[in-house]
Amino acid sequence: MSNKFQLPNTPACGLHCIKVKDFGVKMGVQTIIEQVNIHVHCGEITAIIGKNGAGKTTLIKAINGDVKHDGKIEFKDMKEGKFKNLKIGYVPQALNIEKNTPTSVYDMFASYTSKYPVFLPKRKALYEQIKNHLKLFDAEQLIDKCVCDLSGGELQRVLLSLAMAPIPNLLLLDEPVSGIDNNGMDLFYKNITKLKKKYDLAIILVSHDLDYVLKYADNVVLLDKTVIKSGKAKEVYQSKEFKDTFGNMRFEELGE
Repeated sequence: MSNKFQLPNTPACGLHCIKVKDFGVKMGVQTIIEQVNIHVHCGEITAIIGKNGAGKTTLIKAINGDVKHDGKIEFKDMKEGKFKNLKIGYVPQALNIEKNTPTSVYDMFASYTSKYPVFLPKRKALYEQIKNHLKLFDAEQLIDKCVCDLSGGELQRVLLSLAMAPIPNLLLLDEPVSGIDNNGMDLFYKNITKLKKKYDLAIILVSHDLDYVLKYADNVVLLDKTVIKSGKAKEVYQSKEFKDTFGNMRFEELGE
C-alpha cells in the first residue's frame, strides 16, 4: 500500500531553510534568468512577481528540475545544521487535457501514486485515502468525476491536492488561479494560508494578482531575469524598483 497519502499529525519545526543559489537558465544564446538567489523558510509564502517575460515560469520550472539550469538548491535543517533531501510539490501554469479523456480524478491519483493498475476494480482502502487527501481542498466530491469535465476551479483544487501527495517541503505554484473568478481566488489564498500553517510548508507562488499577493504573501521577489528587489511584501511594494516596474499603483493594504 502506498504511503503517499498519509498526512502528518503535527507540523515541522519551522526551522528549515530552502536556498536557491545562483540559478541561471539559457536557451541557446539567450539568457532567460541569471544569478537568481532566493531564501525561502518553511511556513511562509514567497510570491514571485514581475512583468511578462521576466522569467518567472522558467524559474519555477528550473527549481522543479524541468529545465536545465546553473546553480543549486540547498535544503537545510537550521536546528540540526544538516542538509536534507527536498520534496517538491508542483502545480503548473496550464494542463492540457483531451476533451474525450475518460480518466477520472480517482484514476489520475491512483496512476500517480500507486503501482496498482487503474483498470482493475477500485480498492476501498486506496479510494478512501485519495478521498481523504482531496479534502485538503474541499474536492472529495470530485473523486469519481471525469477530469475532462472539471471546471477551472475544480481542476485547480484537484491539482493542488495531487501536489500535496506526499506532503512536500516546498510547494511550487505557477499562476494557479489563472482563469478563476474572485470567489475562487479568495478561497485559494485562504486554503494555501491554512496549509502553510498546518504543514509548515514553504510555498513559492508565481502570480499577477498583486492585490492578493500583498494581502497573503509573507515575502515577495520582484524578478526581471534576476532578482531586482526582495523582502517583506509592503517593503517591496513601496520600493522604487516596484514603481519602475508597475507604475504608481495604489493598494488598500498600504492605506493608499
